[in-house]
Amino acid sequence: MTNSKPPIWRDNRFWLIATQLIAVFLAVIVVTILWGNLIRNLQQLGIQLGFDFLKQQASFDIGETIINYNPTDTYSRALWVGLINSLRIALMGIVLTTIVGITAGIARLSDNWLLRKIALVYVEIFRNTPLLLQLLFWYFAVFLSFPKQENQISVWGFAGLSQNGLELPWFNLSPEFSALLLGLVFYTGAFIAEIVRGGIQSVPKGQWEAARSLGLKPGLVMRLVIFPQALRVIIPPLTSQYLNLTKNSSLAIAIGYPDIYFVASTTFNQTGKAVEVMLIIMLTYLTLSLTISVVMNLFNRTVQIQER
Repeated sequence: MTNSKPPIWRDNRFWLIATQLIAVFLAVIVVTILWGNLIRNLQQLGIQLGFDFLKQQASFDIGETIINYNPTDTYSRALWVGLINSLRIALMGIVLTTIVGITAGIARLSDNWLLRKIALVYVEIFRNTPLLLQLLFWYFAVFLSFPKQENQISVWGFAGLSQNGLELPWFNLSPEFSALLLGLVFYTGAFIAEIVRGGIQSVPKGQWEAARSLGLKPGLVMRLVIFPQALRVIIPPLTSQYLNLTKNSSLAIAIGYPDIYFVASTTFNQTGKAVEVMLIIMLTYLTLSLTISVVMNLFNRTVQIQER
C-alpha cells in the first residue's frame, strides 16, 4: 500500500500563497500602467519629472518656525520646517486628546448626574459638527476676538491670552497653532471618549463586583482593575483616531498654520511641480501613519492577555 500525496492544487496553503502572489502581480501591473501613462502625459506637455527644484531658493516666508529658516533657503529646507510643524501639532495633539478623551469617557459613566450630562453634551456637540467649522470657530470667533497683546487676559497669573495666541513663560503659542490644536483635540477627544466608554462597559460586571468586594475605592477600581482590562478593546480604535488626528492636521491650511501641507502647496504654486509635490505629501503622511500604527500595535501586544 503506497501513500500518495494529493495534488498541490488541492492544498489550501497553495491557494493562499497563490492568491496573494496574483494580487501583488496585478497591483504591480496597474501601478506600472498608471506610471507609464503619467510619464507620457508629462512628456506631451513638455514637463520633466524631477526633484531638482528642492535645491532652488524658496523665496517665501514661513510665519512660524522652530528651526532657523530664511526665504533665501531652499525648498527642501522649507518643507523640512513644515514637517517639523506637522510633527509638533501631531505629537501635542495625540497627548492632549488622549487626556481629554479618557477624562470625558470616564465622566460619561460617572455616578454624578451633572458630570455625566456635561460629558454627554461635549461628545454630542464636538462629534457631530465638522472639524473645519470648529477650526474656523476657534480661530476667528475665539482667538482673534481676544484683546491685543498689551491688554492680554491673564490666566492663573502665569499665562496670557491675546490675539497673538497663548503666551506661557517658557514659550509662546501662535493663534493659528492654538486654534488648530484645540480644534483637533476637542474634535478627536469626543470620538475617543466614546471608545473609552465602550471599552469600560465591555469589562464584565463580575470584575467590578470582585474589585469592590476587596474594599477598593471607586477610583482604584477603575485605575487598577477595570481600565487595564478595557485597554484591550480601546487601543485598536484609538489607533485609528490617532491616525485621523495626524491626517486631519492638514486642515491647518484653512487658518494659515504652516504645516507640511501648507508649505507644500506654496511650493507647488511657485514651481508648478504638481506630481513631485503630491508624492512628497503622500509619502510624508504615509510615513507618519505607518509609524503611529507600528508603535500602537506594539503597545497593543503588551496589554493583550497572554495565554499559557
